[in-house]
Amino acid sequence: MARGINKAILVGNLGNDPETKYTQSGMAVTKISLATTSVRKDRDGNTQERTEWHRVTFFGKLGEIAGEYLRKGSQVYVEGSIRYDKYTGQDGQERYFTDIIADEMQMLGGRGEGGGGGGGGGNYERGERSPRPPRQESAAPRRQAPAQQPQPAMDDFSDDDIPF
Repeated sequence: MARGINKAILVGNLGNDPETKYTQSGMAVTKISLATTSVRKDRDGNTQERTEWHRVTFFGKLGEIAGEYLRKGSQVYVEGSIRYDKYTGQDGQERYFTDIIADEMQMLGGRGEGGGGGGGGGNYERGERSPRPPRQESAAPRRQAPAQQPQPAMDDFSDDDIPF
């Protein structure tokens, strides 16, 4: 049994082009800044928007793909885990930051919509070399399709049988 769950799911737009660097062993590390915007109405009925900015880090093959195909303005779906960290700045002050370490990415939008090239993107997981098939989101249990009955030949079909 799992000791806990640390899962973040984000859908947003890139605020800048990805920044890719490589470790000494050659592994890609790509960082993006992702904006998510929520809209709500206040008491007076006025629309209020709130934009949150997220630091997202991709590693390995997923980092290579993100660096190659994502661009500023691209819309992307990201799944990953939240990581809190701190460092001491040059002035001696401790600074804290939050990163999303991406495990999965789905490029959204088509050409001309900031989709980052390609026809709407692929579904990628860390360590994969090619898109994975779309995930089944149905909550219902999977059932086997009934066996197909052979259809009778339609040799005697004519245009007059079409009702429209």
